[in-house]
Parts: sequence; structure tokens; C-alpha cells
Amino acid sequence: MSVRTLVKSIQDIMRKDTGVDGDAQRISQLCWMFFLKIIDDQDQELEITATAYRSPIPEALQWRSWAADPEGITGDALTAFINAELFPALKSLPLTGQPGDRARVVRDVFEDAYNYMKSGQLMRQIVNKIAQVDFNNLAERQHFGDIYEQILTDLQSAGNAGEYYTPRAVTAFMVDRIDPHPGETLFDPACGTGGFLTCSIRHMRDRYVKTPSQEAALQAGLRAVEKKQLPHMLCVTNMLLHGIEDPGFVRHDNTLARPYISYTQSDRVDIVLTNPPFGGREEDGIESNFPTQFRTRETADLFLALIVRLLKTDGRAAVVLPDGTLFGEGVKTRLKEALMEECNLHTIVRLPNSVFKPYASIGTNLLFFEKGTPTKDIWFYEHRVPDGQKAYSMTRPIRFDHFQPCIDWWGGAQRQGRVDTPQAWKVTAGDIKARGYNLDIKNPHTVADDHGDPAALLASLHAAEAEAGALRDQLRAILGEALAR
Repeated sequence: MSVRTLVKSIQDIMRKDTGVDGDAQRISQLCWMFFLKIIDDQDQELEITATAYRSPIPEALQWRSWAADPEGITGDALTAFINAELFPALKSLPLTGQPGDRARVVRDVFEDAYNYMKSGQLMRQIVNKIAQVDFNNLAERQHFGDIYEQILTDLQSAGNAGEYYTPRAVTAFMVDRIDPHPGETLFDPACGTGGFLTCSIRHMRDRYVKTPSQEAALQAGLRAVEKKQLPHMLCVTNMLLHGIEDPGFVRHDNTLARPYISYTQSDRVDIVLTNPPFGGREEDGIESNFPTQFRTRETADLFLALIVRLLKTDGRAAVVLPDGTLFGEGVKTRLKEALMEECNLHTIVRLPNSVFKPYASIGTNLLFFEKGTPTKDIWFYEHRVPDGQKAYSMTRPIRFDHFQPCIDWWGGAQRQGRVDTPQAWKVTAGDIKARGYNLDIKNPHTVADDHGDPAALLASLHAAEAEAGALRDQLRAILGEALAR
């Protein structure tokens, strides 16, 4: 049975269970079960290759002990074991406090996890199918990773869970333009399911990683935080599938809950790649962690302020932000002013509203900037839906090759040789300042539709209304005569 067929059969079984309601719960249920199998496979390999290694999971709770035997525990006994023994124990695993403590990884994953399934018989069927996958087999793990990515894509239609997923074409384009290298520290302060991390890992392995020391430098440079339980669990599992030995760098926390001034030089990073949540509000008191001029409960604004602080000198960032950040006033104006004073905001790629459908249908932008020198000019690039297609959709989503015209225009690593095109235009920092730091600048090359002279249009409207009134009077007279007969 192929991995794709296996995963589909698991999902079909889960749909029969009365306790699992909707895609988000189904994905969460799948994730913690896959996680336990993946980490157990890793533990068995480490027990052979690493001296004195011991799994952080007690022997009776390890996958091999309760799940591997296809004739093992099932029915009500299995449900009781998972709910009363497995979950409570994994949520409270003792920690060593040492770097690379895998117990913390397990505990963080299960901290707010939940077993939605009610049928122990159906759960045993799923466990037996998951047991068929050998995650120590590189080819099988890579194939499963591709299937897992499709599972994550399904989040876009899973109600509010869609906020955790950024289309991979977008993440791949941003990573390609930022071009991370092994040895650089790369941070996603709102990592969701780990899209920027996986794209960065793949980018560096494809281009730069040739030795074990380079791979070690790659893994040592990763940093991430995710506030919510479901995407955190999905991200940690994603890291394991991508061969990350210690996914403990993915912290289950709220990046914004730490005071702004407490981030010091030791916290600085070379790269920030992120799609911070926008349109939401932070809980009361979070804004007080920030300087007065940046205080707001708008999540995206707080993240932008923090990202600028976290970058090292010469550090670079690519951030997804909504149109509201570009034209907003008040705190948003002060944020944009600070951004342009402290960083070179060199490129804004404007995306069509349909990129994040069906979860969101608002205009979004990709902001690229580098810390250390003030902005002199900003290049805007308008990404357009391909010819013959009105909008992006679930069946016809944005693809990486759709960004190729922008990549061709970009001008290499130094962004040299950029020119005005029907999709690209440059605006000076002085012009931006004169606009009150309003960055919502429309494409000047777009010819506005000619709707005609307003006076002539108004006269035409009045004539049409008069004609309609005359016809209405004629019809009323005809009906009156007919009724009189």
C-alpha cells in the first residue's frame, strides 16, 4: 500500500468515529498519533547509534510497547489506556533541564493535545496502519513528508485553522529571495505549521549543505515560537519528518508575552521569515510589553515592531503583512517610520486578494528589509494572477513558478539593474514621508478605466430615468383601459 493510500484510508476510518468533528480535529488526532510513531522510530535508532541514550518516554508508554502488536490492546481498554494513562503521563514528563531534552519536546506537544476518538476498535485500526510506516527509512519518510504537506494544505479549508498555513509557493519565494545559509540564525516568531522552516531547510540542503558540519550548523541556527497547540504540534512533527534531530527549538509560547526591552543583543538573529497573525487582537496587557509609541492590540503591528528589534545589524527579513498595515495611521504610521529609519525597506511585493483563499480574502504584501541603514527608495512589484485565470483558488492555487517574473526582475543578490515595468515601480523615501508614511501605493502604470465625462454620464442617467418613467405611465394606462372593459 502506498503512503498516500494509507493516509487516505486512515482519514476514512477516522470519519466513522463520532468523537471527531471536522478537519481540524481530524488533523490534530492524526498528528499526535504520527508524532508518537515517529519519535519512537527515532528513539530506537538513537538507542543503537548514541551511547547511553534512553528514550524520555517510559517503556510502557512507548509506541513499540502498546501499539506495534496488531493484535494488541483494543476497544474500551485502548481508549481507557490513552485517556487515563498515556496522555496524563506525557503531559507531565519529568524534565532534565539539559539542552536537547527530548522530554520537553514530547511534553510541549501533548500539553494541550486531546484524544477526540471514542471508538477503541477504530483507533486500533488506525494504529495498525500507522505502524506500517518506517520513519527511519529515508525514502519512506520523505514520501510521507510530502503527504504530510498535503494534510497541512487541508488546513486552509479547516475553518479558523487556516490561519496557521501559508501557501508553500509564498514561503518558498520568500526563502528564495532571502537565501539563508547554514550557520545563520533564522527565526520565525509565529511559525504556525513550520512552512518557513521547512522551506529554509530544503533551500539550504539543496544549495549549501555538503558536509555533516554544515548540516549541524543548519540545525543549530533554527529558532521558532508558536502560541497555539495545534500548529505547534504540527510544526514539531514536521521538523521530525524533515530530519531535524532536536525539534525542541520550536517553543510553545507567545513571542509577544516577553517585554520588548528584555530582548537584548544575545537574542538578535540574522534572518526573520514569518507570516504573523493579522486581523486579531492580543489579550489584555500584552501591549504594555512594548514602548508607548508602539502600543496596540493589533497582533501584526506588535510583531513588526519586535522583528525590527530582533534583527542584527545587516540582518534581513521577509514578512507577510495585510494592506491595513500599509495605509493605516496612528501606531501603524509610527511603526512604518521606525521601520524605514532603522531598516532599508527595499521591496514590497503586492499580492492579489485570492492568494490566501478560502481562509482570507484580503490584500496581502511581502515586505523585504535589511537592518542597519535607512530606506532611500522602495521598489513595489505587483504580482498578478496568470492570464486566463480570474483568481487563485483551492483547485488552482498560487505556484512557485508564478513568481518567476518577479525573480527575473529582482536583479540578483544585490538587486542591481532593476527597472520600471508594467508591474514594478520605485518610490523615494521622501515621497513616502510626504504621504504620511502611507505605503498603499497603487501601480502608476495601470491605466484607469475611462468611464466617460461625469456630466455626460449624469445627463444620460436622467434621460434613461425619464424614458423609464414614460414607459411606466404608458403601461399603467394600457392596464387601466383593459380593466375598464
